Amino acid sequence: MLAYVLRRLMATIPVMATVALFVFSLLYVAPGDPALVIAGDQATPAQIAHIRASLGLDRPFLIRFLEWVWQLVHLDLGNSIFTGLPVNRLIGERLEPTLSLMAVTLIFAISTAVPLGVVAASKAGTWIDRTIMMFAVFGFSVPIFVVGYLLAHVFALEFDWLPVQGYTSITKGLWSWLSHLILPSFSLGCVYVALITRVTRATMLEVLQQDYVRTARAKGVGQTRVLFVHALKNAAVPVVTVIGIGVALLIGGAVVTESVFALPGLGRLTVDAILRRDYPVIQGVILLFSSAYVLVNLGVDLVYTIVDPRIRY
Repeated sequence: MLAYVLRRLMATIPVMATVALFVFSLLYVAPGDPALVIAGDQATPAQIAHIRASLGLDRPFLIRFLEWVWQLVHLDLGNSIFTGLPVNRLIGERLEPTLSLMAVTLIFAISTAVPLGVVAASKAGTWIDRTIMMFAVFGFSVPIFVVGYLLAHVFALEFDWLPVQGYTSITKGLWSWLSHLILPSFSLGCVYVALITRVTRATMLEVLQQDYVRTARAKGVGQTRVLFVHALKNAAVPVVTVIGIGVALLIGGAVVTESVFALPGLGRLTVDAILRRDYPVIQGVILLFSSAYVLVNLGVDLVYTIVDPRIRY
């Protein structure tokens, strides 16, 4: 197992190198002159030249890229063009809201979608199955921002049950922290719930046709135990796979969700950086998200050995 983990970690090096090359190239493939875009129409030639020098656009691409990689090795993401603050600091200040949003969304989505998928498979063809699948299709079809605005209008503006925007640190109270995350997490989790529910149902339908399930039922094993112990355990690998893949949905959806509910997280930081053409911040956030996704995929592979002992590396 240790050798496999080391091999996978080594395999991430060329992946991250490719991502780093792509991210760094944003400065050069962006339409127009990035320095002119950042400086604005009223900037003097001296100001534009200063920005070009600060971005390294006046030096060869390869040399500037190698210098940037050397900075990354030392965990230095540079400074924001707009604020002048270190990108590491800006990301650190915005990390808690995004991690909180994704953690609450994961808990909500998994605890909701897996039971729904199991129930739908056990009641295949009935009105219960059709109802669950109808909600799954609805959740997968409606954009995140539409769900977000509807929830904010109903539960925040009409009934005033939950705050409509903002974020409170968990250090200031559990309910105050959670109340600001319920609506964003539900909005972000709808697509995730729909995806996991559909995959869980499809996998469970196949597993429930196996001989060992019929044998367990013939022995008098209860329906709940058959579904959640015998069948779900053997259907877990595809479900775990889609949960890991769905993290990409959470990363992309967090940008929209944080904008709708004004959460001061990495998604909002990304949007602000794009609008300001703050390339060092954009590069830092994309690298962070890419690294997180690579590590999540590694974690999913390791979880396989827990849910299915037959898998060995």
